[in-house]
Amino acid sequence: MPNRLALASSLIALIAAAPAVAEQNFNRIASFATPLNNAERAADPSSAEIIAASEDGMTLVYTDSPHGAVGLIDITDPAAPRPLGNIAVTGEPTTAVFIGARIFAGVDTSESFTAPSGKLVTIDPASRAVIAECDIGGQPDAVARAKDGSFVAIAIENQRDEDVNDAAIPQMPAGFVVRVPVVDGAADCAGQLRIDLTGLAAVAPEDPEPEYLDVNEQGEIVVTLQENNHIVIIGADGTVAGHFPAGEVEVAGVDTRRDGALNFTATRSAVPREPDGIKWVDAEHVAMTNEGDWKGGSRTWSIFRRDGTLVWDSGASLERAIAAIGHYPEHRSHTKGVELESVEIATFGGTPMAFVASERGSIVAVYDLSDPSAPVLRQLLPSGVSPEGIVAIPARNLIATANEVDLREDGLAPAHVMIYALAEGPAAYPMLTSEGSDPLIGWGAMSGLVADPEVAGMLYAVSDSIYGAEPAIYTIDATRTPARIVAKTVVTRGAHPAQKLDLEGITTDGKGGFWLASEGRSDRLIPHALYQVNAKGEIRAEVALPPELLVNEIRFGFEGIARVGDTLWMAVQREWKDDPKGMVKLLAYDTAAKSWGAVHYPLEAPAEGGWMGLSEITLHGDHLYIIERDNQIADRAAVKRLYRVALSEMVPAALGGPLPVVRKEMVRDLLPDLGVTRGFAVDKIEGFAVDAAGTGWVVTDNDGVDDSSGETLFWSVGRM
Repeated sequence: MPNRLALASSLIALIAAAPAVAEQNFNRIASFATPLNNAERAADPSSAEIIAASEDGMTLVYTDSPHGAVGLIDITDPAAPRPLGNIAVTGEPTTAVFIGARIFAGVDTSESFTAPSGKLVTIDPASRAVIAECDIGGQPDAVARAKDGSFVAIAIENQRDEDVNDAAIPQMPAGFVVRVPVVDGAADCAGQLRIDLTGLAAVAPEDPEPEYLDVNEQGEIVVTLQENNHIVIIGADGTVAGHFPAGEVEVAGVDTRRDGALNFTATRSAVPREPDGIKWVDAEHVAMTNEGDWKGGSRTWSIFRRDGTLVWDSGASLERAIAAIGHYPEHRSHTKGVELESVEIATFGGTPMAFVASERGSIVAVYDLSDPSAPVLRQLLPSGVSPEGIVAIPARNLIATANEVDLREDGLAPAHVMIYALAEGPAAYPMLTSEGSDPLIGWGAMSGLVADPEVAGMLYAVSDSIYGAEPAIYTIDATRTPARIVAKTVVTRGAHPAQKLDLEGITTDGKGGFWLASEGRSDRLIPHALYQVNAKGEIRAEVALPPELLVNEIRFGFEGIARVGDTLWMAVQREWKDDPKGMVKLLAYDTAAKSWGAVHYPLEAPAEGGWMGLSEITLHGDHLYIIERDNQIADRAAVKRLYRVALSEMVPAALGGPLPVVRKEMVRDLLPDLGVTRGFAVDKIEGFAVDAAGTGWVVTDNDGVDDSSGETLFWSVGRM
């Protein structure tokens, strides 16, 4: 008998000698702002809703409903996408696909919900013109192409009016599916086939509302009837070959209350799936995202056999994974949660994969589908605001997302198309996670940061009023990649979560607890104040501002706090009523003498229409480090900087008289750091701390995924 020890040693030697399998991940490589495609209307709201790629994978097309156009992007160099302009379609485009050198787009021309209409347009991208139109008899939603390019299928939704009958169906006219042949690069309008879907669903069978569809290699169409909670399969001959209900699901461990707190302990039972996006996985399986609708969101995605047998359902697992990276939209807890919207299926390097878009979490989840009965979550990719469509280009190891929400009217980011590449190397995102916490720690809106004075890599953060019902201190282990949130300490008053707090700053108190700075809003009865808490988060002392300060206050108050001996220094975000233009106060509170003082800090000049302010103050060595930033985002962002002021300059004067002006020294321009994930520059750098080893750490505030991409960047700026 062979020597087992020798065999084991030989096997170990062989494994050691074998080349290591390189880790591969998707990472974002470019972001394209939709206003780039229409210089004449660049200031107008635009969108990128549904996206597709040319057959050679070199051009992207997306629908831009606000502009009544489709937009084109040259991705010959995917890391440097170029605008190819918009093409007007005279109506609201819903979906566009390439077949050969032509683009076929569904266009909604409806005058009302009760008189829906639409057309299929053929576009020649070379001449930038619509060259043909077909009347398709109703309001189109999704458009899909046959794999061989022989036809396009269109879901004619004839959608309901959400202001009628509590948005319930039936609301006539009924929807249907249209199949239009494509011959020699042109739509054969006369040959279109209308496919009736009435009488199939248990829910409002007289009013099917097809939402999304896909075509497999055999020419079969699978279509979701979202409001009817039903799936229909149409055979290659254009007749209904099968159908089944999407059924109901129970989701456990979710947050179901819109209450300003993150609490993933509720169960929602018997929720109709109400699927939206759907794709063929293979000839026998379909994958669908269950957005939910008028009966609430199931928050899941599922895989079914074509005969209606459920193979797998995500349950709450994806929503909880999204919450662990800070992308949970608490303001949607009472409805659809992360709202899973669309799914793409493709094979990369021999591995079948699913890409699932969370519209409200602004995340795309990547799954390994090698076993359709047991998908494995591989990655969570940051997207723009509200990803709606996804296209995979496996031949080029690329995917792209269309992110529909344009927030420029609110001074925020425009809509974007994001491009990702699969390559060797680690995942760049997330940078901060509570993965592995039990119970799950929900988090977001990180607004202040301080380091543990003794343990290198240990930090503490606070979140702001987005989670005002449960203000908290988060413990971060920055020695791991990504950094881990390992504990959450709720700030309490009288054994209950403290109310009326907007925590924007945190520093240690030298006694095992913390001092917290709360930014006030008089219009919401939130006071500007300081709070001392012990290690359990219990408030032990409250310090209100003196009348001579409050008489000049505005809502932009404390944005950071640092302790120098017995003195607390607070950075005030913006000029108050008594400040000279371009000057903000650094307020000092002597905890021993219980007295107030201040100095003035000179701000950089903001761009027209913007403002400049402070968002953090931190002690390190002989200096106070201060984050100064504008309120601009994406291409308008200009000032995101770390400055420092020598402690010798910090001699506070009494309130009511002239204040000394300190001198500042720039330490680091943080704007380039914001581009590390190849997204658009976020607005709010709100936390900075230097740990016990002298390493500087920075964190951004994601506004709790409210009118935001939800991205939180957390990174080291090295030794200070």
